[in-house]
Amino acid sequence: MSLVLIVVLIAVLIFSVMIHEIAHGLAALWQGDWTAQQAGRLTLNPLKHLDPWGSFVIPFFLMIAQVGIIFGWAKPVPYNPYNLRDQKYGPAIVAIAGPFSNLLLALFAGILMRLWLVLGIGSSAFIFIVLVAFIQINVLLMIFNLLPIPPLDGSKLLFTFLPISEHTKQLLEQYGFVFLLLFIYLFSGVFGLIVQYVMGFFSDYVVGVNLFSFF
Repeated sequence: MSLVLIVVLIAVLIFSVMIHEIAHGLAALWQGDWTAQQAGRLTLNPLKHLDPWGSFVIPFFLMIAQVGIIFGWAKPVPYNPYNLRDQKYGPAIVAIAGPFSNLLLALFAGILMRLWLVLGIGSSAFIFIVLVAFIQINVLLMIFNLLPIPPLDGSKLLFTFLPISEHTKQLLEQYGFVFLLLFIYLFSGVFGLIVQYVMGFFSDYVVGVNLFSFF
């Protein structure tokens, strides 16, 4: 993997996780919680969001190692669930906002790429590499964050819609990172197949070309 490609991927990842966290804060604000806004986190200033390990170190080593899964994170946007108007489904709305923002970014990049292809811009153009990076990374972030394992967003959906006891929730939250590492180790192949299927959908129905041929 070339240094230029690594820089592009990390830059796209940083922007994408930043939008992901801002989406959480905006969803909380829409639900009546001003915590994120008061903390100055509803901003596009990356310095307010970047986490040294999650935004740089971990993604860099994953790309160098070429393990097949690239993910990262920004500083979580704070919010107070007790301020939400909808106490039952409010936390789920805040949680789903992050992955939904990644879906929108991937769709926007895919539609923009299709327009450029229709206009006849060469497929080797650098902008295509950036757009494919946006699609791939945001698809990865969307699917990864929907896993029902704490502290990922999918766990908030799990806790909202399934009758899980408080003891079980505390246990899952306490050992969530261990469960997450086990999942990555044991089911990375299954995760890769899901990502490949979604990327195939983008290739066939959004962009119209095989996205895997660009890297």
